Amino acid sequence: MLGLGFQELLIILIIIMVLFGASRLPELGKGMGSFLRNFKKATSEPEEIDVTPNKEAKDSSKTKDS
Repeated sequence: MLGLGFQELLIILIIIMVLFGASRLPELGKGMGSFLRNFKKATSEPEEIDVTPNKEAKDSSKTKDS
């Protein structure tokens, strides 16, 4: 796992707990989980279809109404 051993991961976890506090860790985990879920969803969905009318359609509708 990225060349990190158990000791390195433990040190990183201790530093995170000191910085954010134990009470905020569940909130951070929830936020990261929702971010990753939304990111994966956005990258796997097909691109949206452009439904804006082109210039020619606008010009022809003006001449029909007049």
